[in-house]
Amino acid sequence: MLEVGTKAPDFTLPDQNGTMHSLADYRGKKVILYFYPKDNTSGCTKQACGFSERYPHFSEKGVEVLGVSKDSVESHKKFEEKYSLAFTLLSDPERKVLEAYDVWKEKKNYGKVSMGVARTTYLIDENGVIIRANDKVKAAEDPEKMLKEVDA
Repeated sequence: MLEVGTKAPDFTLPDQNGTMHSLADYRGKKVILYFYPKDNTSGCTKQACGFSERYPHFSEKGVEVLGVSKDSVESHKKFEEKYSLAFTLLSDPERKVLEAYDVWKEKKNYGKVSMGVARTTYLIDENGVIIRANDKVKAAEDPEKMLKEVDA
């Protein structure tokens, strides 16, 4: 996990519509950049729907929400449409951004070791500096927790 107070690595990734986004596009706004393992899985769906439900609150506070996984643009589009998600999903199949943000990790599941995305949420300030970092994310609680962080 990247440390609070460090400059967030810039990136350029396609969203669910194929439009390119870079972190620099959001200068002047706070950004919640959250990394999740996979579209359409129970935890990831709870987290995404939670951010979507609260998106108007984030928006009125000038905060942009970006979700990142290694799923394809097509997968993100289906995920967005299925749950009417209100925010941007970014596709990183080559894992460049996942690795830059130190969220591509060794994971153990039922004794089996594999590589995957460690669910992590960053709050980045208007100048591109990480001001909150959480790698102990509980998917269903993360959106509400981040809304409180933004209000703090």
